[in-house]
Order: sequence, then structure tokens, then C-alpha cells
Amino acid sequence: MGVNGKTMLVILIFLAGSIVVQAENDTLPDQIREPSLNTRRLAAVLATQGVIYAGSMTGLYFLWYADYPQSSFHFFNDNSEWFQMDKAGHVTSAYLINNLGYASYRWAGMERKKAIWYSALLSFAYMANIEILDAFSTEWGFSTGDFIANTSGCLIFTGQQLLWDEQRIRIKYSFHPTKYPDYRPGLLGENFVQQMLKDYNGQTYWLSGNVSSFLPQSFRFPKWINIAAGYGAEGMTGAFRNPDGVGESPVADFTRYRQFYLSMDVDLSRIPTKSKTLHTILSVVNVLKVPFPAIEFNTKGQVLFHPIYF
Repeated sequence: MGVNGKTMLVILIFLAGSIVVQAENDTLPDQIREPSLNTRRLAAVLATQGVIYAGSMTGLYFLWYADYPQSSFHFFNDNSEWFQMDKAGHVTSAYLINNLGYASYRWAGMERKKAIWYSALLSFAYMANIEILDAFSTEWGFSTGDFIANTSGCLIFTGQQLLWDEQRIRIKYSFHPTKYPDYRPGLLGENFVQQMLKDYNGQTYWLSGNVSSFLPQSFRFPKWINIAAGYGAEGMTGAFRNPDGVGESPVADFTRYRQFYLSMDVDLSRIPTKSKTLHTILSVVNVLKVPFPAIEFNTKGQVLFHPIYF
């Protein structure tokens, strides 16, 4: 998927869907959720998925594809774009859709392993449809890199659910505004919301591991504390390289580089609360990495400390 912003739109779709599912979810552990398949709940889940699918695909088509000519099925190699930040977005999107699907099916009383595999198929098929739209657009094409990233996101969720029956390592997202959209607002966003979707310079993708889930219960370590490793990139005003100018306006010559982070995080879904409303809110926003101090290692050879990092 060559254009930045599509995968982040999928994340927003996930958040909207999560609100619906979590508002209805009993928030009970898997082993004591609906003991048998509830056909009314399953019908509601499938109907909701149909609406989200139809609405999101329609939105994607008119936002990204309608203004470009169609072509025959073809491939496009975008693996070197944006220092693979778009690929991290694909992994995240597939993971989150898988998570949402699994929670939905379990709420409907579907047996655990069926819910795991059906949610994986849901995520894989949804993301594959986006790749097919790319494949028939002259502007882009089917990206094997995107396909691999989508599959990886599904495997990260499915593998953990099969192995541990829980998500000990979550994929999360964070964002902070940068100066780069000032030079190419049409590509990187003209306002904060657009920049959240389009400016890869300000996005960071995290693997957030829950410490207590890897320790014996006798340690009594706080169940909500996570250690997070993040990946980002900066200095990018173009996908493959930075342009010298846009029209007659020059663009500053920035150094493009990768960033790697170590930080703390919170698994908000593990914070104990008796309030279903609060649990719903915490579960929905758990896709976002909680701001904490962070250490940055980058390919410019720097080691930087951020007192607070978004």
C-alpha cells in the first residue's frame, strides 16, 4: 500500500468497532464467557462486521482510488518506502482487526479455537481486499511486502492466543507532531488529524510486553506494567527519497534515519476495575502506547533520552 494513511484509517476503524464490541462485552475471562454459541449475539456480530466492511471499503475507494485510473492486476514493489514504517502500520492493522474479531466471536459464545481461526481469517481477508484494490489501480499495485506484513500481524495475535490464551505482547501506536508536514502538507497532512494518519515521521509502533505474565505468580509483580520496544523513522519528506523541491518551492535537505526506542508502558486492559464503563474505555484506548520516558537509539549513531515520549 504505497500511500501513507490507509493503514491508519484501518486503525481508526478498529477503534470505532472496539467501542461497539466492548460496550456490549461482559468483560469476563474467556473461560467463563458465554458457555455456548448465542445465535442472536453472533448475528449481531456478523451484521456489525458487514456494516464496518462495506462502509470502510466504500470510504477507502472514494478517498484513495476513485480519482485514479484503473488497470489490470499488477504488482508494485514499495518495500523501500518510508523506511518500512508503512509495513509496521500493516502489521498493526492486521493485529488489531484480529483482536477485535476474536473478542467479538468469544462474546457470541464461539468455541475458543474456532474464534481464533475465524478471527485470523477475518483479518487476513479484510487486509487482502485492500491489496486487491491496490492491484487494480494504476497508481499503485499489489505489494508482496504489504501482504507479508498483513500475514505477520495475524500470526502475532493468533500465535499468542494459541500458545498462552492471552496477549502477552501487544502491538501499540503513538504519535507526536513534527516539523516535516510544513514542507509538504499535501503529502504529510495539513492539520493534526491528517498528520496522525499521514506523517510517518511522528508515528512510532511498539511491541509492548507484559512483565507479570512471564513471571511466576509468586513474584506478585504489578499485572499492568509493560516494557515496550518501539520503531520509528524521521527526516522523510518523500516515500523513497526526499525531493529537492515541490513545484517552485525548495524543500529542506533532511537526513533520513531510523529510530529504536526502549520505554515503559501500561496494559490498560489489566488494570482492575469494577466499572464496566471504565473497563470499556481502557480496553479501547489500549491500542495507544502510554507516554513515558524513553531511550532512543538511531542510525545517526545517537543515543538520546526523552523525559516524556509520545
